[in-house]
Amino acid sequence: MNVFSRIGFQRVLSVGVGTVLPLIGLAVPVAAAQNAEVPTFAREIAPILQRSCQKCHRPNSLAPMSLITYEEVRPWARSIKQRTGLRNRMGVMPPWYIEKDVGIQRFKEDWSLSDEEIAILAAWSDGGAPRGNLADMPTPPPFIDVDEWEIGKPDLIVSSPTVEVPGSAPDWWGMLGQVDSGLAEDRYVAAIEYKEQNDLERGVKTDTVGGLFVVHHSALSSIGPDDSPRDAFTWPVHEVGRNADIFDQEAGPLLKAGSKLIFPSTHLHSNGIDTTARIEVGFKFHPKGYKPTKEVELLFFGNGPDIDILPMQDDQRMDAYFTLPENTKISVYEPHMHAPGVRMCLEAVWGTTVQTLNCSGYDHNWVRVYKYEDNAAPLLPKGTILHLTGYFNNSPTNRNVADPRNWSGSGHRSVDNMFINLLQAIYMDDEEFASEVAKRERLRLKDGVVDVGCLVCGTSDAAGSQATAGGGQ
Repeated sequence: MNVFSRIGFQRVLSVGVGTVLPLIGLAVPVAAAQNAEVPTFAREIAPILQRSCQKCHRPNSLAPMSLITYEEVRPWARSIKQRTGLRNRMGVMPPWYIEKDVGIQRFKEDWSLSDEEIAILAAWSDGGAPRGNLADMPTPPPFIDVDEWEIGKPDLIVSSPTVEVPGSAPDWWGMLGQVDSGLAEDRYVAAIEYKEQNDLERGVKTDTVGGLFVVHHSALSSIGPDDSPRDAFTWPVHEVGRNADIFDQEAGPLLKAGSKLIFPSTHLHSNGIDTTARIEVGFKFHPKGYKPTKEVELLFFGNGPDIDILPMQDDQRMDAYFTLPENTKISVYEPHMHAPGVRMCLEAVWGTTVQTLNCSGYDHNWVRVYKYEDNAAPLLPKGTILHLTGYFNNSPTNRNVADPRNWSGSGHRSVDNMFINLLQAIYMDDEEFASEVAKRERLRLKDGVVDVGCLVCGTSDAAGSQATAGGGQ
């Protein structure tokens, strides 16, 4: 969807005294420019870059250029304006694709830019990208090294088998193997994070999916020494660009002593350079003595058998449905598609209530996990129907597609397709659900805003109406 069709050409933002600027990449009117105070790098631009860009755009990190000093940033001013102006579409920087005019907007670790920040970056570029007074520069924030972990130092790190990927190898999918965890006692897991470790030089830019990486995604399961294969536990999937997974405080999954970690489904892609790589899995444990009161539910749902992506066509749509078997609190929204995928929406249907929970763009180069803030996570009664809508662009206008002349169906490689959302959730009984709804009701009345994700908030029978209005669907 063209961003201008949703925000309108006439929408503007005020930036500073007497300054009116268009939102996205439009030239500043001459009359306004003569009276406007142009933003400067030191005063307005540096704080934005520090919060949302420099984690990756700094020396010896993942991005192909550093954006720390004025001298480093100035040559990229026009590119910064263009990439941030993409908003939620493929290629946007920073890579955050949640659409901001629909659905829930409160997420943990949200580094996206506001409308005002996008306008300021555009105005700075259009105004000649001035440096300003260095005395206005904010204090540089502390950054962890790119090889350090978002979850903090893991209590356990397990490496997958090593794989060698020739620079011109075709897409490959299969089992990567299994390794011993080395864990001596049962532990409950608070967070998990993946890192691909390879021998590529940092800052190298390639035109292939993932750039600096050869593992696009890999499933992971664990199995205890006395378990049968059906007892294996499935963990969140590793994906290129993926941020860490922090489980619901009440639902830490168990990693058993003596477990083996299995990598049953791994997708490898070449990036033009012969590469040796492995996946490191970091586990952060709850304190000893912790006991979960809930189980984490990995609600991976979508459509596989019916995927039918036609050649040379944009705006192809697919739908999928799932009925919640229990009262549910969703903690993670995570679209997963392949190269033609460009957009996904998640809708909740309960009785006569239809609510869009989120819509987001999608970019196969950089997959994101969106973790709801605790008081914004969707609360959905038993019987709610989740409706997933996906949009695909298999045409020459999609730079991620290798050859749009080809039809494609379901499969694990980038030249095949997927259409799923890797939701994470917990189930609740009626009493627990009613208690959660009551908390949200109090917050809703206090803040005076509609709680998009709480379908029964504000209804006359919020505590138990799922049995009559939604449970029979």
